[in-house]
Amino acid sequence: MISTNPAAANVTAVDLCKRYGNTSALNHVSLDVLAGEFLTLLGPSGSGKTTLLMTLAGFVEPDCGTLSLNGLDITNRTAEARGFGMVFQGYALFPHLTVAENVAFALRIRKVDAQERIRRVNELLDLVGLIEHRDKRPQHLSGGQQQRVALARALVYSPPLLLLDEPFSALDKNLKNQLHSEIRRIHREVGTTFIFVSHDQAEALTLSDRIAIFDHGCLLQIGEPRDLYEKPINKFCAEFLGDINLFPLQHASCSGGELAGLFEDRRIAAPYGQLDAPLQPCVGVRPEYTVLTSGPAPQQNAVPVEIEATSYEGARTKLVLRSRSGFKFVHQIPSDAQILKAHDEILWLSWSGEKSFVV
Repeated sequence: MISTNPAAANVTAVDLCKRYGNTSALNHVSLDVLAGEFLTLLGPSGSGKTTLLMTLAGFVEPDCGTLSLNGLDITNRTAEARGFGMVFQGYALFPHLTVAENVAFALRIRKVDAQERIRRVNELLDLVGLIEHRDKRPQHLSGGQQQRVALARALVYSPPLLLLDEPFSALDKNLKNQLHSEIRRIHREVGTTFIFVSHDQAEALTLSDRIAIFDHGCLLQIGEPRDLYEKPINKFCAEFLGDINLFPLQHASCSGGELAGLFEDRRIAAPYGQLDAPLQPCVGVRPEYTVLTSGPAPQQNAVPVEIEATSYEGARTKLVLRSRSGFKFVHQIPSDAQILKAHDEILWLSWSGEKSFVV
């Protein structure tokens, strides 16, 4: 087993900017990447996440701002001098070399002794589960196996930082899920700092120690997956990390650590630590925390709704609900559960205030 990398990088970006014509690819981005962590840069296409990764790698020169590695300024260092590992979306393996020769390539360039090269290559191939394929060429491997070769090649010289640019985007769902478990195990064993680019929310939640959410070149929020999912700071972050029900409030006010207001004619409340209500507050709640019942109105947060549509999704069925004024909400039930029929009774979508948040 490979021991934890004592040289795992702490990387700090301060006020990074990059423009392409009138487009701001990075808009004054600052973040601190902790040594040994798995950080995912998450956002839609064009959000700036790949530009940041390429800037960290040294392939893109920022227009302003600084980068430091373990406290030393590397803003003007070349990509080669930084010595970071890189795993590309397209694998970029040499088709004329065997698996072992592909993995050994970086060591040959660095003129590592032949016996040490063999030892390191075998160690990495064992780590990624490809030792029995060491003499095959890439075209004789599956897509998942090729991705593991690319990962082994990037890690073989123990880089302080590994950059991964959407490496699983071309793989099918089952193979992707399998590799998620593998890459988490490999990250734990090698101890290198990983920075991973993705636009897949489920992938980011599964893999990451922390997630940084980007949009239009801006870093919107960074934190642990559970915190971002359950306490998003704005509407974009709330909606980007999965299904969300948002209730815009009228006449909102704050009191006793709570924000409350009216949605339609119902009082809706959520925990809120500020003294003043935001200008256009919404209370949000994830669908898994809601309850759908018939009969009298529950005492907690509750909104009268009717079922507009259902969508079977295997183990779960998604219900699309509509409020009296036309707002759409989502509720989930087990697929073997009976779907309520309102008849003369009102259906109520309700939830605990403790599961709510304000955006």
